[in-house]
Amino acid sequence: MTCEELGGACGLEFRAETFEEIADMSMKHGMKMFKEADRPHLEAMEEMKSLRESGDIAEWFERKREEFEDLPEDD
Repeated sequence: MTCEELGGACGLEFRAETFEEIADMSMKHGMKMFKEADRPHLEAMEEMKSLRESGDIAEWFERKREEFEDLPEDD
């Protein structure tokens, strides 16, 4: 999955066996972009913050998990 597919702002790809690993990679990437004050990522983070504040984050997270599980496995 890409950063953008996970609510971020770029095409950096994350590959892992589990969704939890993907989520962790995405979070670490987001922290790096935050430290670098990357504007597109900061804007994406604001959108994620809105999801948390509205209580919609659990539903969003579950949709992303389903998308991950529906991806074909790499050989």
